[in-house]
Amino acid sequence: MTPFETFERMLADTERGMISGLTSPARIQAFLDDIAYSTDDFYRCPLRVLRERTAHCFDGAVFAAAALRRLGHPPLILDLLSNGRDDEHLLALFKIDGHWGAVAKSNFVGLRFREPVYRNLRELAMSYFEQYYNIEREKTLRGYTGPLNLNRFDRFDWMTKDEPLDLIARRTDEIRRINLLPPALADRLSPVDERSYQAGLAGANPRGLFKPSQ
Repeated sequence: MTPFETFERMLADTERGMISGLTSPARIQAFLDDIAYSTDDFYRCPLRVLRERTAHCFDGAVFAAAALRRLGHPPLILDLLSNGRDDEHLLALFKIDGHWGAVAKSNFVGLRFREPVYRNLRELAMSYFEQYYNIEREKTLRGYTGPLNLNRFDRFDWMTKDEPLDLIARRTDEIRRINLLPPALADRLSPVDERSYQAGLAGANPRGLFKPSQ
């Protein structure tokens, strides 16, 4: 029995119907956009995300990786790295016709879905640069990790149990990190303009925003 078959056997009929409707990366993103943004400091496995209909960026990316796996994609995640004055941000990756795209849950409008039009992961990561900022209007994206395939955690039942997500989180801290900006360039970045700032925070949950001064 595959991990997703095990997952589906645990679903109620209504939950199975919801999963069966996630027939494309865009529909997976629409599901994540429709559920509440979690401000909790713990992780929810994909089964719990589906049942409680709430997630933060880590939960959302892991859920999306599971849903993309059902469509035939490997369950890949990638961590976008900040300058230390913002949250990191997790993406679920997919590839179509040799081009990368992403699905993500975010409190910010611009840090969610990406169409599969990016030739490599650096291009994909850089597509988030202008929208990746904190509440002090600083552009904070500085790097990204290599992709992590969650199939290596199948023996821990990561799709149906919360506990393995701590293992996944720790592994994202250990894998290769790629810098996007040299320090001198980062020091010259301009602050985010007012219109972009307000647009990016449309619909945000204020309790889930990173506070760099604390």
